[in-house]
Amino acid sequence: MEKAWWKESIVYQIYPRSFNDSNGDGVGDIPGIIEKLDYLKELGIDVVWLSPVYKSPNDDNGYDISDYQNIMDEFGTMKDWEDLLAGLHERGIKLIMDLVVNHSSDEHNWFLESRKSKDNKYRDYYIWRPGKDGREPSNWESVFSGSAWQYDEQTDEYFLHLFSKKQPDLNWENETLRQEVYDMMSWWLDKGIDGFRMDVINFISKVPGFPDAPNPEGKKYVSGAEYFMNGPKIHDYLHEMHKEVLSKYDVMTVGEMPGVTVDEGILYTDPSREELNMVFQFEHVDLDSGPGGKWDLRPLKLKDLKDNFTKWQKGLEGTGWNSLYLNNHDQPRMVSRFGNDKEYRIESAKMLATFLHTLQGTPYIYQGEELGMTNVRFSSIEDYKDIETLNMYKEKVEENGEDVNKVMESIYVKGRDNARTPIQWDDSEHAGFTTGEPWLRVNPNYKEINAKAAMEDENSVFHYYKHLIQLRKEQPILVYGNYDVLLENDEQIYAYTRTYGDEKLLVVLNFSSEHPTFEMPSHITFTSKQLIVGNYDVDEDESIDRFSLRPYEARVYKLS
Repeated sequence: MEKAWWKESIVYQIYPRSFNDSNGDGVGDIPGIIEKLDYLKELGIDVVWLSPVYKSPNDDNGYDISDYQNIMDEFGTMKDWEDLLAGLHERGIKLIMDLVVNHSSDEHNWFLESRKSKDNKYRDYYIWRPGKDGREPSNWESVFSGSAWQYDEQTDEYFLHLFSKKQPDLNWENETLRQEVYDMMSWWLDKGIDGFRMDVINFISKVPGFPDAPNPEGKKYVSGAEYFMNGPKIHDYLHEMHKEVLSKYDVMTVGEMPGVTVDEGILYTDPSREELNMVFQFEHVDLDSGPGGKWDLRPLKLKDLKDNFTKWQKGLEGTGWNSLYLNNHDQPRMVSRFGNDKEYRIESAKMLATFLHTLQGTPYIYQGEELGMTNVRFSSIEDYKDIETLNMYKEKVEENGEDVNKVMESIYVKGRDNARTPIQWDDSEHAGFTTGEPWLRVNPNYKEINAKAAMEDENSVFHYYKHLIQLRKEQPILVYGNYDVLLENDEQIYAYTRTYGDEKLLVVLNFSSEHPTFEMPSHITFTSKQLIVGNYDVDEDESIDRFSLRPYEARVYKLS
């Protein structure tokens, strides 16, 4: 297998609005990140993925960009950004930026021009269509609910927006638009960044004609995903982007790709095809969603999680490369979702970290994950800020009259603001995030869960992360070893081996609060064992042929 720096890296995602506020306006900013660079260095991460800091009216927290080559005033200046890049590079940490080019803001100059007239030279930078029988061009639903088409009186046509109506989709069929995007990417790379995380990049190619989606239930709007996910020209565009831009730099690329399958994942990440290094797939974070989608809650079965990770680990082995994550700015906190954020918060946070850092692929840590931060339960919808959450609440409660308590319960479990509450730095007011009023309320558990306490306690989740990160640097087997699942039908224990040359690791994880017994499968033979990491004290003389696991216990043995 070809080695690469991005395979050996640990990535840390910063959501700037909620990271650290330097000027007391309640919003995290770039100088605030600079203040915490030594914290990141201490943790040991290699790469920072910075969520959008570009000029934006902030309809979707910066994922609606009005100027791709400028910094949002709330976050600071271009000089601040340059100081951040320099500060990271001085500490041996790389920086990847968020690339959001499926859509722009409706306040971007391209769009302001585009809506002026049908013959404006920027008209074709976006997707404009006349209405059909007095309504939208097609029945597609926006990801944020409602129609994906917005009527514009000025030219009596509709524009497509797969997300908010302030996020019109760019028309990738237009070659001039594509060249503008490539020029912008090169501009950032020439400034010294180390790569891109690409927002919903597999949405950029749409099926021509924008046909109505099947609608057996006769709903007003339905997802047209099959017409814009992994569309007909997606590989052409990504290959062209690689040729025009990415091939000229030594960079890391990861594409966010809802709805991507293993087979497509191989196409996107096979180096010989010259597209991307890796993708974010979403299958494992949809396993606890019912037929009604994300807000339709159902319990997660460990067997489903194992089957899914095994499919991706084996599917990409030797060809592509996996991204490893359990939470990010769009997903709830992993310890609340996959672990136990009450009596076993510390144990389960460490167990999940062990899982993430002992698979093949590049691990992504989302800010606060290394502290074991949890989901939040605000009593009122007034305390929530996320556009997706608010739109869903309005639709279900105000328009459809659904039970408020049931809707709030789904927000507590799945809402995006769970990940966006400010980082808990210490136990002072607002958790040391700001001296002002935070843009989003801090999770009330900050007195117990905060970075200051974690750094002072050598048994904390933070120090455990530090140890795991160090281990990956010392043990190539953790990066490059092949994965094989054990006990695949066990509903409490997730166990697997990693094999690299004649080295073998055994990973045993208890995903429950029970005390299940692990029995070594007969095909695994060894003469000696060494525990290299675990979240409980273990007697070195204990046999590993058969042993009882404690709640959320994790053990990793080196076998020889």
